[in-house]
Amino acid sequence: MAIEESELVIPELETEENLIATARYVAKALGSNKNLTSDAKKILADLGFQMFSINVSNEKEEGKEGQAGEEEDQEAAAKEEDVVNAIEDPLGDIEKTVRRWEEDQSMIWDLGPKETCEYLNAANNARQFIEKLESFHLNNEDKVYLSRAYTLLQKAMARLEEEFRNLLFQNRQPFEPEYVSSRSSQEDVVDENSIFSLGDETIDESLQEDSVSGAAEEHIIDLVHPDVILDLRCIANLLFASNYVQECSHAYTIVRRHALDECLFNLEMERLSIEDVFTMEWGTLSSKVKRWVWAMKLFVRVYLASERSLSERIFGEGEPVSIVCFVDVSKASILQLLNFGEAMSVGPHKPDKLFLFLEMYEVLANLMPDIDALYSDEVGSSVKIECHEVLKRLGKCARATFLEFGNDIASNASSTAFVGGGIHPLTEYVMNYLRNLTNYSEKLNLLLKDQEEEDMISPSPDMSPGTEVNSKSPGSPGTVSKMARHIRSFASNLESNLEGKSKLYNETPLKHFFLMNNLQYLAEKVMGSELRCIFGDEWIQKCNWKFQQQARHYNRASWSPILNLLKDEGVHVPSASSISKSLLKERLKSFYIAFENIYTIQTAWLIPDAQLCDDLRIFISLQVVPAYRLFIENHKSQISERHIKYSSDDLENYFFDFFGGHQRGLQYPNRR
Repeated sequence: MAIEESELVIPELETEENLIATARYVAKALGSNKNLTSDAKKILADLGFQMFSINVSNEKEEGKEGQAGEEEDQEAAAKEEDVVNAIEDPLGDIEKTVRRWEEDQSMIWDLGPKETCEYLNAANNARQFIEKLESFHLNNEDKVYLSRAYTLLQKAMARLEEEFRNLLFQNRQPFEPEYVSSRSSQEDVVDENSIFSLGDETIDESLQEDSVSGAAEEHIIDLVHPDVILDLRCIANLLFASNYVQECSHAYTIVRRHALDECLFNLEMERLSIEDVFTMEWGTLSSKVKRWVWAMKLFVRVYLASERSLSERIFGEGEPVSIVCFVDVSKASILQLLNFGEAMSVGPHKPDKLFLFLEMYEVLANLMPDIDALYSDEVGSSVKIECHEVLKRLGKCARATFLEFGNDIASNASSTAFVGGGIHPLTEYVMNYLRNLTNYSEKLNLLLKDQEEEDMISPSPDMSPGTEVNSKSPGSPGTVSKMARHIRSFASNLESNLEGKSKLYNETPLKHFFLMNNLQYLAEKVMGSELRCIFGDEWIQKCNWKFQQQARHYNRASWSPILNLLKDEGVHVPSASSISKSLLKERLKSFYIAFENIYTIQTAWLIPDAQLCDDLRIFISLQVVPAYRLFIENHKSQISERHIKYSSDDLENYFFDFFGGHQRGLQYPNRR
């Protein structure tokens, strides 16, 4: 209720006594009004403090001058009573508001803006009350007001801390992007034995794909409902102004840490020890790495960026407390993710792990600018340093595994020959391995450059000389990268290993058949992939020449003896008397025995490449069938029909059974 001018009689301000009397009249008039506005109450409190200040000063002066007269004592008592009333009234209003909500456990911010403003004003008034009282030199009697004010402020701050925590918790918006809920159905089932299979699509292709859409990168989302940000900032400002910074920061950190734990749970990123990772089955480990790569991008570029933004919106952009809170909230979660990377770097450098190392290294390297920006301040330096350390360890593991791969190829020994003479699993493994390495050319070259710089400082005796040989060749790029030189070396090791494996065969034709298959596979893999840029056309031509040479050796070793049985020792059209009947029959019989023997053996041999298989069948058929037909035609007068087991057409059809990988036996064809 407003105060009418008629209610307040203002005396003339001629002397100090009149000034004090005026203040007393104003205080009484204001104090008698029970429906004061907040402005009026503030005026009353300020006036009371001014009178209190004058009173304290007068008491000091009076202490120096000795005892005063009776009139002066009465006047001092009256002034003290006015001061008490001026202080007691606003303090009582504060106490009334604070104690009301002490008894009522409802959340103030759930009730509406009127209640929240009332409580914020009461808490702020208590803070200002204390500041003004502390500016005076209080006697023991006056300190009771200060003690009461401190008690009220403490209770108000405790309540505001609780309101802050509840407001932050109840209005959190869980991080559940749409692609989180749909990913499980899309996730590939990984081969439990190896990231490689024996087919052409050997490396898990989905590992190479970017699982996070480009639109998600550096995208800030609302982790707390926007409508309550202003309320949270008001509460935080009041808590800070009242020297409750630690309590407010602690409340914020606890709630947001819980939110980050929920985020990691939604991303299915569980805590794993080094032992857990070390003993994990290959299929499970590969899936975990894929999940980690996917989760790291989301967590850093979306969630942490949004978490940093939330902290700045509540506590102020660039404010130290904002930075400290963000680091305290996020440190444990980002370190949990990094621990998986560190655990991966422990243990033997198995070739299968290289692509996992490279995938993890690549995503972390790409995220380092984001991480450096998020933790750019001194308080976040430990997180940034740990990220760089994990990146360095992953890079070292990837590089060491890559460099050891050549030794792994060379040392791959076999005690028995590969059945069927087809493409050896090592050949498939290595060539698909090399093909997929081209997806990481940039990162591998950087890692190898680091290794080269280290070797220049401290040369290694294991450095292989001669890797620069043929670094430039016709049909290949002018400059060959460090990775390319190593890949060429790996292919050379593979050829040497295959040569050794071919010696395990007892049959000479099968030895050449085996090398023919594998060399053709090498050439095809290089020619049909990015490896062509590494090896060049000259290498491909040379490999094709080797493969064709092995095919010729196979043909000579397998079919020359049989074809010799069909030759008439240089006589193109022999007379009936030139070769005896018995000799002709014997040679024909020997041909049938040899052919049936080869048929039984070589139908079990395998040429996986369909085109090569058809070409070789046709090539052999074009040698054998015409020679057989000519032999029968030339000697039909000396060889009766009953001695001819197969027609030319029969023989031609039998060649379609060769190199299918299933052993067959010839049966005497039915004759009409």
